[in-house]
Amino acid sequence: AEAANLPPLTEAQKNKLRHLSVVTLAAKIKCIPYSMLLEQLQLKNVRQLEDLVIEAVYADVLRGSLDQRNQRLEVDYSIGRDIRREELSTITRTLQEWCQGCEVVLSGIEEQVSRANQHKEQQLALKQQIESEVANLKKTIKVTTAAAAAATSQDPEQHLTELREPAPGTNQRQASKKTSKAKGLRGSAKIWSKSN
Repeated sequence: AEAANLPPLTEAQKNKLRHLSVVTLAAKIKCIPYSMLLEQLQLKNVRQLEDLVIEAVYADVLRGSLDQRNQRLEVDYSIGRDIRREELSTITRTLQEWCQGCEVVLSGIEEQVSRANQHKEQQLALKQQIESEVANLKKTIKVTTAAAAAATSQDPEQHLTELREPAPGTNQRQASKKTSKAKGLRGSAKIWSKSN
C-alpha cells in the first residue's frame, strides 16, 4: 500500500518477506496448498515456489516436506513470528490451560506417593507382626522342650538333639536292609547277563 513512500526491495529482502509469509501461513495451516502459496507469495510458477521453500528449509525457517503429487507443503515446524496484540489473549489462555494441566499432574503424583507410603507402612507393620509371632513361637518351643526335659530330668539341649536325631538302632537296621537289597539286585543282574 505504501510502496511509493518506501525504497525498492532487493531480491534477498523479497525472499525474506516470502519466507515470513510462509511462516505466517504455517502457523494457521499445516498442509498448505501450492495454489495458496503461489497467490500469497506472488510467484509465477511451481518451480520458483519449490526453490523458495527449499531455501527456507535450509535457512531453518521451517521444517517440512513438499508433496508434489498432491501439490502441497506439509509443515512440521516453523519459527515464531513477532506477537501481535490480538494474539495475547490466546497465548494467555494457552498458558493457563498448561498450568492447570501441570497442577492436575502434580496432584496425581502426590496421590500416588501417599498411596505408596501407606502401602510401605502396611508392609512394615505386617513384617513386625510376623517377626513377633516367630519370636513368640521360638519362646514357646523353648519352654515346652525345657518342661519336657525337666520331666525326664535331662538337659534341654540334649533333649532337643534326641528329638532331632532318631535312635541309633533304627538307622543301622535300615542301612543293613538297604545294602542287602542292593546285593540282591547285583546278583540278579549277574544271572541275567549269564543267561544271555
